[in-house]
Amino acid sequence: MSILTGGHSATDEARERKFGPLYSRNAKAVVARGLMAAKSSTWLVLVSGFFEPVLFLLAMGVGMGSIVGTVQGPGGQEISYAAYIAPALLAVSAMNGAIYDSTWNVFFKMNFAKLYQGMLYTSLGPLDVAMGEIFLALLRGLLYATGFTAVMGVMGLITTPWAILVIPASVLIAFGFASFGMGITSFMKTFQQMDWINFFLLPMFLFSATFYPLSVYPQAIQWLIQAMPLWHGVELLRQISVGMFSPATAIHVGYYLVMIALGIMLTTGRLRHLFLK
Repeated sequence: MSILTGGHSATDEARERKFGPLYSRNAKAVVARGLMAAKSSTWLVLVSGFFEPVLFLLAMGVGMGSIVGTVQGPGGQEISYAAYIAPALLAVSAMNGAIYDSTWNVFFKMNFAKLYQGMLYTSLGPLDVAMGEIFLALLRGLLYATGFTAVMGVMGLITTPWAILVIPASVLIAFGFASFGMGITSFMKTFQQMDWINFFLLPMFLFSATFYPLSVYPQAIQWLIQAMPLWHGVELLRQISVGMFSPATAIHVGYYLVMIALGIMLTTGRLRHLFLK
């Protein structure tokens, strides 16, 4: 009937549209699906990424901190070693939460469950899928950041009202890693290739001034570290935790804003290239 009248059925419209527009303003459907799937998954996987930096804080901040004593924090003020590494580990916690959801989860959905192909056969576009998945990663990063900040408060490591801003700043950090993580994962086809993600994350964790000042490294190594995204997150949260702001604070925020924009462009472009052929 629709052919005779010149109209289009839903099937005809979907065929003409192929997978749908670039963005249909329905990323919430991807989020809703992710939250429903999370209800059936084990909570042990969810909380594992949170406890790792907490254990590091207890082992290094309390254990080694009793030997180290005080160190020089932002602005040159003396702070305890635990207060020095806690914001850095919070940045690591936000990174871990975002990276897990935007890499391994995406890798499974893309290469085994074939979930994104099904989504893009509907009205959803690549940007809907990208934003929905990134939001889910941000949610995990937010949970980790809030929980870790509570641990910092219990340990007496929060000494200024400005410290509450570490939570939204942690979400910004998670956003940066999540937007790039999904795009990079789209290039991965095997589990062996996925191991390269941990290969790059581990050096960032160890050498982004997480446990000791940047000044301990040679100048050439310092430049390399300052190019890493985690270093900017560590420095940003460290400044906020003591309420010490400078022009460098804006640079750290700007770094992540650029990282987010480029990451979303990469992820959307990759989904479009892979599934809108």
